[in-house]
Amino acid sequence: MAHDALLLEMEGERFHASIGKVELAERGNVVVDLAYSSLNYKDALAIANRGPVVRAWPMVPGIDGAGIVSESSDPRYRVGERAIATGWGLGELHFGCLAGRVRVEADWLVPLADSMTARDAMAIGTAGLTAMLCAMALEDGGAEPGAEVLVTGATGGVGSIAVSILAGLGYRVVASSGRPEHAEYLQRLGATEVVDRATLTQPGKPLQRERWAGVVDTVGSHTLANAIAQTRYGGVVAACGLAQGMDLAGSVAPFILRGVRLQGVDSVRCPYATRVAAWERLAKQLDRTKLASMVTEIGLEDVVAAASDLLDGRRFGRTVVKVG
Repeated sequence: MAHDALLLEMEGERFHASIGKVELAERGNVVVDLAYSSLNYKDALAIANRGPVVRAWPMVPGIDGAGIVSESSDPRYRVGERAIATGWGLGELHFGCLAGRVRVEADWLVPLADSMTARDAMAIGTAGLTAMLCAMALEDGGAEPGAEVLVTGATGGVGSIAVSILAGLGYRVVASSGRPEHAEYLQRLGATEVVDRATLTQPGKPLQRERWAGVVDTVGSHTLANAIAQTRYGGVVAACGLAQGMDLAGSVAPFILRGVRLQGVDSVRCPYATRVAAWERLAKQLDRTKLASMVTEIGLEDVVAAASDLLDGRRFGRTVVKVG
């Protein structure tokens, strides 16, 4: 049965994004009737055709979705149960969640906690899942509550939720942002200090003054290199983004002289058990009041304009999309 969706098409060199009726994809053993999706940086790149995100045309974007199972041939998910879909090529190789329905493999889903609405889940989305995986990486690396940690790109989706999570866990969070007008917003989320991203974006010395017990970096490039150079002995840096660039013009010095650990964080193919554990922690530990303060809700018809705004720095926090 056809359903409303945002469809991206490429004919020759001509790109087009429009809302129309789309049939369900053929692959997948579970169908979810979606209530909410979200707008992530990767979604925005695809929708604005500003990066090589889409690898099969035509494509329905949307790497996140939450709703109710309407068909299932997998015993883990019964009709009427609520579920969250994230990652696994949704919106890239497989029709995604900026639509009324989606067909997916059961392995791509996690159960939606009873304490969480579909809107809550999409306010968290891949951004929140990534932020929690980063927090878990800092814990695994030995960063203890009370220590000072840095979050770069702090007004973005991952950054905002990371600030809230880490503050809730007892860390002293320093937020790096290029948006000084949003300092109060970051402090409400739990940041003890807000620094200008310009202090990190230029080439720096391979070893700098030790400060951070842990770092959550959503930016990459020189920002990541400088963050590593400022990490304390035995500290851990969780890298999960590339807003500044994919390059890393750094030095091995922090790794061999200070024992710094660089931990890559990926939510797309994250193992099922780890994803479930992360979502369980999000349901229990993420402050819903703080979460609500970082969320803007839009409709499917608003997504194309919102994607350009996100890429041009005119949106912050999390954008949820009502699709059901």
